[in-house]
Amino acid sequence: MSASSTRPSYAAVLRMPHATRTFTAALVGRLSYGMVSLAVLLAVSRATGSYAAAGAVMALFGAASVFLSPLRAALVDRHGPRRALLPMAALYAGLLGTLAAATWRPGAPAAVLGTVAVAAGACTPPLGPTMRAVWGELVTDRRLLQRAYSLDGVAEELLFVSGPLLVGVLVGFAPPAAGVAVSALLVGIGTLAFVTSPVVKNIAVRASRARARARTRIGRGLAQPVVVAAGVGLSLGAVDLLVLAFAEQRGHGDDTVAWIFAALSAGSAVGGLLYGAVEWRAGARGRLPALTAGLGLSLAAAGLAPGFATLTGAVVCAGFFVAPALTTAYLVADESAAPGARVQAGAWVNTAVNAGISTGAAAGGLLVGHLPVGAGFALAGGAALLAAAAVGLGTRYPRARPQKQKQKQKQKLELEREHEQEREQEQKH
Repeated sequence: MSASSTRPSYAAVLRMPHATRTFTAALVGRLSYGMVSLAVLLAVSRATGSYAAAGAVMALFGAASVFLSPLRAALVDRHGPRRALLPMAALYAGLLGTLAAATWRPGAPAAVLGTVAVAAGACTPPLGPTMRAVWGELVTDRRLLQRAYSLDGVAEELLFVSGPLLVGVLVGFAPPAAGVAVSALLVGIGTLAFVTSPVVKNIAVRASRARARARTRIGRGLAQPVVVAAGVGLSLGAVDLLVLAFAEQRGHGDDTVAWIFAALSAGSAVGGLLYGAVEWRAGARGRLPALTAGLGLSLAAAGLAPGFATLTGAVVCAGFFVAPALTTAYLVADESAAPGARVQAGAWVNTAVNAGISTGAAAGGLLVGHLPVGAGFALAGGAALLAAAAVGLGTRYPRARPQKQKQKQKQKLELEREHEQEREQEQKH
């Protein structure tokens, strides 16, 4: 189905054939990722009696999940979602179930838990990048695709807010390991429902045909969205500890910190929805540095906040740019990738965000101990501004020759026309 005749709105996105079913299934599976970090942290700390061991296990789990994401995405691009995601989900859910059983009662060796956690992280199904690749194939109108990506980004933001809350409810009447078990169940159910959607099957067939016509590769233009994603991640990773330090210095409790974090998420959700609803004249590559710079300036201004209310306002303003910047990064990545490499392109952006957050958190710990909080916010904003400057220069002075760019664009348009014809034939049958 072509979206060219459909009014570009969020409702129009969900009216696409099988879109609501497929998107809901992906969200069920991705809710597992919103729950699993806190659940594993609590379960391991309860089982070992050591926060250090819990932190080490979480670091191993996160590293395996984040840094192997492009490799898992390449398997999805190569073999299709059904053949790749189902084995990953089965292994991931089984290993999480093993971890839940091992941590249900105290006394489990930390080394064993770390080994299981690494294995589970290595098998994490790339449901987010795959769903964005599905949007890219399902929606042909670029205006509607912007709304689809915005909706996806806001939904993911809400999942990572609601996931820890669900874990908090579970540990009120069950061991923390129950949260790990529920995470395993969610990813299994969600992935199975996702890959059995008719649209996922059709997309897998079209992707295999595209690989037969053209060599699967990642476009050179992917560098810009990856740099932006890393810059955004660095900034956000440092902000968490900076907010904690700000609250502690002014005598505020943990409840105050929670409100500031919620304000950041709320600002990101609102910004993402508003961004997706606007008809932008500038291209995605032109918007990318502007949105990233807006985040950097807002965070730098947060360092000047004299009190809690002012800091909350500055954090909300920063949040307005988070989802739009990442949405645009995914759009540019999708444009840069060959049809058979869209999952990989999204995974590289996703990996850059998560790696940036981890690095930013580590850097934030050093900043808090040696610099004033205001200077820390300025440096956190500076990371985003530096990424914006690098992307802005890359946009202004592209390395690829104009003739070569035209040839690439022509090839991509030809593939898109072939995809459109295949969609029309599928509808007739």
